[in-house]
Amino acid sequence: MWNLSFSPPEVIEARVMTRLPDTFRTPQQTEWARANKPGQSIDSFLEGPSFDRDGNLWVTDIPNGRIFRIDPGLNWTLAAQYDGWPNGSAIHRDGSLWIADYRRGILRLDTATGAIESVLGHRASESFKGVNDLTFDSQGCCYFTDQGQTGLQEPSGRVYRLEPSGRLDIMIGNVPSPNGLALNGDGSVFYLAVTRANAIWRAPLLPDGNLSKAGLFQTFFGTSGPDGLALDKEGRLVVGHASLGGAFVLNPRGEITHYVRSPIGITTTNLAFRPGTRQLVIVESQTGTLLEAELPAEGLALFSHA
Repeated sequence: MWNLSFSPPEVIEARVMTRLPDTFRTPQQTEWARANKPGQSIDSFLEGPSFDRDGNLWVTDIPNGRIFRIDPGLNWTLAAQYDGWPNGSAIHRDGSLWIADYRRGILRLDTATGAIESVLGHRASESFKGVNDLTFDSQGCCYFTDQGQTGLQEPSGRVYRLEPSGRLDIMIGNVPSPNGLALNGDGSVFYLAVTRANAIWRAPLLPDGNLSKAGLFQTFFGTSGPDGLALDKEGRLVVGHASLGGAFVLNPRGEITHYVRSPIGITTTNLAFRPGTRQLVIVESQTGTLLEAELPAEGLALFSHA
């Protein structure tokens, strides 16, 4: 029988790693900001951290359609800028950066040239609501969330799986704001951040590829909700929360064991482990700052690094 522990979580203090340089900051009201940050002039909204095999960190800037590369020396380079709203990203094993673009669907960036091409712009001629995040399984299948403006008022967000063959399946179709997603080490469990329900859903992934018995794994509170997800090698799930100023670490039973606290800002959205280390990088989107902290275990190797 498990010995359930309800002791307060251990607090880990994150530290500032780097921030978007001032040369890339021009506060303005954009179409994205008017819909998502009403009345605010913003210079950026960073998201989608992904590490490549050379140790570079890639991040997106939604309202300005920008993709940045941050080298190991913390030098920022504008790798691409285009007409779109890039959000989540993931490195493919071939070295390309796949992007969940709210306006354009799933895109692929050639990290060597900066060229962008479409992977998937619609499903059977139906436009997406607005894709948000993506990840790969060990076979190279791309799972992605279609969030749009869904919420409790319209729980119609979807999770898709795109196979390397081009087959596209709807995995879940009744989600009030699907956001970050992750699979455990052997691909048997699927986790989903459901932002407007302020919850994490968990579902077994069956051998035939279907999800079974999706259930509520953990709930939170606040004006926003869970955003990016990452797993460590010991099965802990790290949850970035977009209004509680930090990330929560959940053990395989769903208990909160650690809280990674932001030293600046509360909009801690997406996150990623530096490959082969215990270092977690968290994006504080509102201030355009990247945070770092040491977690209890090394991050789970993703498709791009396995």
